[in-house]
Amino acid sequence: MRVRFWGTRGSIATPGPDTIHFGGNTSCVQVTTDSGALLILDCGTGAHRLAAHLMAQGKKPITANILLGHTHWDHIQGFPFFSPAFIKGNSVAIHGPEGSRGSLHDVLAGQMEFTYFPIELGQLPAAITYHDLTEGIHTINGVRVVAQYLNHPAMTLGYRIEADGVAVVYLVDHEPFSDELWRAVAEPGHIESILHEGDRRHAKFMADADLVIHDAQYTPEEYPSKKTWGHSTYDYAVQIGAAAGVRRLALTHHDPSHNDHFVADIEQKARTLALQLGTGLDVFCAYEGCELVLEPRSAFKPFIATDPFQASVAQRRFHILVVDDQPDMLALIVRALEDDQYIVSKATSGPEALRMIEGYMPDLLVLDYKMVGMDGLAVMKSLRAKPEAQGLPVLMLTAMTDEPSTRAGFEAGVLDYVTKPFSIPQLTSRVRACLARTQLP
Repeated sequence: MRVRFWGTRGSIATPGPDTIHFGGNTSCVQVTTDSGALLILDCGTGAHRLAAHLMAQGKKPITANILLGHTHWDHIQGFPFFSPAFIKGNSVAIHGPEGSRGSLHDVLAGQMEFTYFPIELGQLPAAITYHDLTEGIHTINGVRVVAQYLNHPAMTLGYRIEADGVAVVYLVDHEPFSDELWRAVAEPGHIESILHEGDRRHAKFMADADLVIHDAQYTPEEYPSKKTWGHSTYDYAVQIGAAAGVRRLALTHHDPSHNDHFVADIEQKARTLALQLGTGLDVFCAYEGCELVLEPRSAFKPFIATDPFQASVAQRRFHILVVDDQPDMLALIVRALEDDQYIVSKATSGPEALRMIEGYMPDLLVLDYKMVGMDGLAVMKSLRAKPEAQGLPVLMLTAMTDEPSTRAGFEAGVLDYVTKPFSIPQLTSRVRACLARTQLP
């Protein structure tokens, strides 16, 4: 398998003399299998040079599969300049996460409206198809591709590509689930020692991979002011990659304010940390033009999910119960979820919520941790004591990020946390991920 980086920048393209080495184009990675299958991870501005490369090879016809992590502009803005789409006889299959605001076709057509671009999407001569992906295992052009939701203020998928006896994992636009990575009472450096179930799931997804391409937009010093923006620090990527037994880690989605000197400094610090962890993890910062050839391993094992993946939830109307004793916060959450076409009920206290659940079981409970009288943990204990409510998924809202509080919630049966303050897109994407992991009756 061959992997080549055509775009490594995050947020906005930054061409210029200060970004010559690591590159100024936004995210785009080419994966080519031994059988000739072409998978393109994201379609940022780097896709323009990739397209020119493909056309120069003279291969006819071109069959391309574009896997979009999500449809924020820096990940799709290269598509109008992807020249194979302008050639009749070529085929382009575009894959992206189900549950975004608008279909893949509508999003891509929007940036190619005549106001912004001289050629509309419907005028492209190539055969273009659109595929909404859920979290799960897919076969794309004969290649096994596993998709899993990331933590970003939009529905975002990470991809694990397994072919030719190797695994490449692409995890771009992802933020840590918790401020604390390790449980205080456990030895750091092991997947089972990770505090938050979301971070543990993230580590398992990349376990034993030959190459992980991971978001590392911020330094630890920058992150506090960028929290909830949906990106990682280099030390998070290194620590979780080492714990997962990853062989090689490519740090990418470089911040537009980071020049070559700054990114090189991040690379050195990341390598030093990897050496200290002592797992043999090879770390580097991805740069445009970097090409890797991954050799097959006899010990390669395909990814196996511990829980069955949920089928599409797009056609079902979900009922969500929101519990919060702060009227303004309750109204804000209810309005946001109703805007996403959920059926929403609300309760202002734990006892009221329990009475409502006795009358009608919701599909998801969004529960505030700290409430007057009966707090969220007490509600959880009462719920889990009822056989009919033991499987009810619960998303807890909390301003308490300390390790004992987080552990207490998960031990009580919470599926996920959203930390206050949060953005509405962050909340709604986490709600969608929770529902996608819920086993339908």
